[in-house]
Amino acid sequence: MTQERKTQIEERIVDVLKTVYDPEIPVNIFDLGMIYKIDVKDDNDAESDTGAIVELDMTFTAPNCPAADFILEDVRTKVESVDGVKAATVNLVFEPAWDQSMMSEEARVELGF
Repeated sequence: MTQERKTQIEERIVDVLKTVYDPEIPVNIFDLGMIYKIDVKDDNDAESDTGAIVELDMTFTAPNCPAADFILEDVRTKVESVDGVKAATVNLVFEPAWDQSMMSEEARVELGF
């Protein structure tokens, strides 16, 4: 898989991540800064060209988020729906701890910060 193809897939992943919301916050998880890593890898199955394997690291604004399971499943499902993605793994991480500085400028404006 070329670097250009990986970049295209990553851009589409970002687009779908911007459709995932914490039910309690009116800003998408990408602009909130909850996605720490998007790693698009070749599927090393030489007999198949079915798509990339994607690994994401993400966090929550609070470790005890009541919607955690719903959000994680929404992320995985939406990323796997992206053309060119075969499978996605979503890793929940808490290092570094999330803080407001991780939000995009758009998110800060939307939330009044």
